[in-house]
Amino acid sequence: MTQLRRATRRTVGRAAALAAALAGTLAALLVPATAHADRADCRPVTTAPLDAEQARLQDTRTAAFTERSGLDDLLAGFPAALCAARNAHRAERVVDAWGRALWQAGVDRAQDRRPSGDLPARDDRPLYWTRLAMTTQLARWQPKFDVDQAHLRARFEDASRGLDDGFTGDPGIRRIFVSGFDPYGLDTEARRANPSGAAVLRLHGQRITLADGSTAEVRAVVLPVRYGDFDAGIVERAFGPHLVPGPQSADLITSISQGYPGTFTLEAWAGRARSADPATDNVGALSGGTRDHPVDAPGLADGPEFIHTTLPTDAMTAVQQPYPVLLNTPVTEIPEGSTTPVVRPDGPTPGSRAVAGGGGGYLSNEVAYRSNRLRLDLAPDLPGGHLHTPVLTGLPADQARVTSPEFERNEAAISDQVGVILRNARL
Repeated sequence: MTQLRRATRRTVGRAAALAAALAGTLAALLVPATAHADRADCRPVTTAPLDAEQARLQDTRTAAFTERSGLDDLLAGFPAALCAARNAHRAERVVDAWGRALWQAGVDRAQDRRPSGDLPARDDRPLYWTRLAMTTQLARWQPKFDVDQAHLRARFEDASRGLDDGFTGDPGIRRIFVSGFDPYGLDTEARRANPSGAAVLRLHGQRITLADGSTAEVRAVVLPVRYGDFDAGIVERAFGPHLVPGPQSADLITSISQGYPGTFTLEAWAGRARSADPATDNVGALSGGTRDHPVDAPGLADGPEFIHTTLPTDAMTAVQQPYPVLLNTPVTEIPEGSTTPVVRPDGPTPGSRAVAGGGGGYLSNEVAYRSNRLRLDLAPDLPGGHLHTPVLTGLPADQARVTSPEFERNEAAISDQVGVILRNARL
């Protein structure tokens, strides 16, 4: 509990400080960088090891998402700002400020407040690929003083994903906290987007009118598709500050991810286990769990095998256009006394072992379980659950093209309907 209070104070404090001084901070970091950008000791080390996700930047099409979205100024300025850092503390300030600037640029772009090039404003891929390119620049930076590269990257990732950008705390305004995901499945199709990420970028910071006429502020984060980050507690860091009393407390939480073709689903149950292998995450890692042999995530705190949604599902499933919205009730379990998985159409039976929630045994199920396990500990009466969007389709057959009118229409339709579903919630 003490750790969560500290996280809450850090979220509020860092968000306020960075929001108030973002332009000045970046300017201050860039001015001295000009004098140091050409120093021999600031030249990047091109042999720095990259992970499997960063290595996909070798696909030349990925550069288009930065170049054609108006985010190339951040990519151009980041190395010089790193070179201007004279010690480890200053380096932390640099990655915090530039991560925050990237997040804000992605949000501004999604909400038509930033020149966006010729890619659609709602496209979530520019934020994803620009972040990866900037983490690659960070990996290749080798200062003369000692730095913890993993620590700096974690700070940059958190800031560039919205983890330090909290609610305004204005009185009389309800608060909804949501999470989306990065694109995934990129080894098969590098041009993929994730409509959950696009939707939450569009909603972040917006005030919406709910079905009962009240006003709610929406705040969001975009999570990585990486088991290691989940093991390190990114879900708890993201949701925790919004589950304790105070100006950052939420009135409703929901994780969002891409799910099934042609339909939205509200997942009735989140399962504790990982069971998605041989499916890998974005760095090629396996969970270690299969349908026949599910496993718990390393270090996952105690909790029930299944957690039921407390979202206002009747109100939210009343939205049926342009895609139907369904309540998804099946789970996969190993019944008590058995070793064989079975599908239960109406939820788990007492004493069973979780294999998969309605959303499967991958990270979309896990974010629902982790966030709602924490909710049960800290705010059990709070509405919480998980929403799956339809699969985003419409990429052009021509592999050289990264977008099409059909793709853009589909992404906009899904993103808009996420907003309608949240507006329909009754708190």
